[in-house]
Amino acid sequence: MSVYTRVDEQDLAALLADYSIGELEGHRAIAAGITNTNYFVDTSSGRWVLTLFEQMDTGSLPFFMQLMDHLAGHGVPGAHPVARNDGGFLSRVRDRPAALVYRLAGASVIAPSPRQCASLGGVVAEMHRAVRSFDQRQANPRGLSWIADARSRLAERLDADTLALLDDEIAYQTTQTRQVYSVLPEAVVHADMFRDNVLFEDDRVSGIIDFYYACHDYLLFDLAVICNDWAFDDEGIYRASHWRAFIDAYARRRALTFDEQAAWPAMLRAAALRFWVSRLVDYHFPMDGAVTHVHDPTPFERLLRQHRRWPPNCVEQGSGVDHAS
Repeated sequence: MSVYTRVDEQDLAALLADYSIGELEGHRAIAAGITNTNYFVDTSSGRWVLTLFEQMDTGSLPFFMQLMDHLAGHGVPGAHPVARNDGGFLSRVRDRPAALVYRLAGASVIAPSPRQCASLGGVVAEMHRAVRSFDQRQANPRGLSWIADARSRLAERLDADTLALLDDEIAYQTTQTRQVYSVLPEAVVHADMFRDNVLFEDDRVSGIIDFYYACHDYLLFDLAVICNDWAFDDEGIYRASHWRAFIDAYARRRALTFDEQAAWPAMLRAAALRFWVSRLVDYHFPMDGAVTHVHDPTPFERLLRQHRRWPPNCVEQGSGVDHAS
């Protein structure tokens, strides 16, 4: 949980002058997120979420705003940016780029049920269908080149065994990228759909939030990120019923190709590697913040080692697979 920048009523009054969403009634910091500062903001006409972008390249922000607007227009339940009076989506607060989005109903769940996983599977499939008509591209900012750069920063902080694992997995993923992943379907993906980025009302997804790692990548990568978080408990135990519920609902709307199914074990490892390295960087090179909590990288290291030995199946044989590749 992180709050890097304190925002007061004066800051918010100045911000709201550029919007037509009423007068400020209250605000409070949100103790969630890793790289951005977030506040709940209540006004006389509604409830909103304010995000201050602490590390992000400002040139990439219009992409996220337009993506969220596009998905909302296609009925995908997600964070929808609020337009300023001048039609733009971006502002500045405390000299940081900032955006207001509609506050969604519902809450995230710590221990999702199979029914909730099934609801998420349907929504993610509809999101992957909706992005077919989104014509903007943005490369994955945490792809293999970033991981390789992070490895150089981390080299002196890691023990020999950990560094050897990291080097071996980078080499493996480099080979997979050249020889296997190139045939996989690609589009804009969320790339960070952890449990705290999905809201539910009962068993139904009411909203997907935090699109600020969205990028053009393999659709299968999105699924691997979801599987690594939603289908494994906090002890690293695989919950087959949860993943089966998700992938069955997903495949009814978008069938996986044989190439995707074949690449699944490697992609699970790619997703575990990406978040292991991100958390290693946050752990060894933490940002300063008013309220900060660094996530432990160990669970993703454990998950990566597990996938290297016994990766779970993507789908049951013959279920939800497209024979075209």
